[in-house]
Amino acid sequence: MKFCKKTRYGLTALMDLAAQPSDTPISLKSIAERNDISLQFLEHIFASFRRTGIVKSVKGSQGGYHLAKTADEITVASVVEALEGNYHLEDEDVVAENSYKGISDTIQKLVVDTVNQELDQILSNLTLEQMSGYYADHYEKQEMYYI
Repeated sequence: MKFCKKTRYGLTALMDLAAQPSDTPISLKSIAERNDISLQFLEHIFASFRRTGIVKSVKGSQGGYHLAKTADEITVASVVEALEGNYHLEDEDVVAENSYKGISDTIQKLVVDTVNQELDQILSNLTLEQMSGYYADHYEKQEMYYI
């Protein structure tokens, strides 16, 4: 499984949004500039986030976006599903003519189903808050400059 660029940028933008004051709408332009993401691409991403209830938009000259839920309620699974759809490995059910169907069933049960269960476990339990906390603990300190 490989996350597409859309998902990586979406997670980046949500982490940026989570780091901002929650009472102030944040413009997509400012998120795009801070994270070097195309504004048009970010608009497509946030359209999916609006439809799935991850973000809310505020219209007007002081408008922008804010999280629709708290960062600890937004899971990576919900972000991936909003942007890519189903993230599970698919059941291809390919059996050669001379092959025994039990082999295909065994592969499905022991490989595909197990991987999908583990993906669900990891992505459904990893939140935006955890990701933001990890980033703050491991990377924000490196960006400080001393004279």
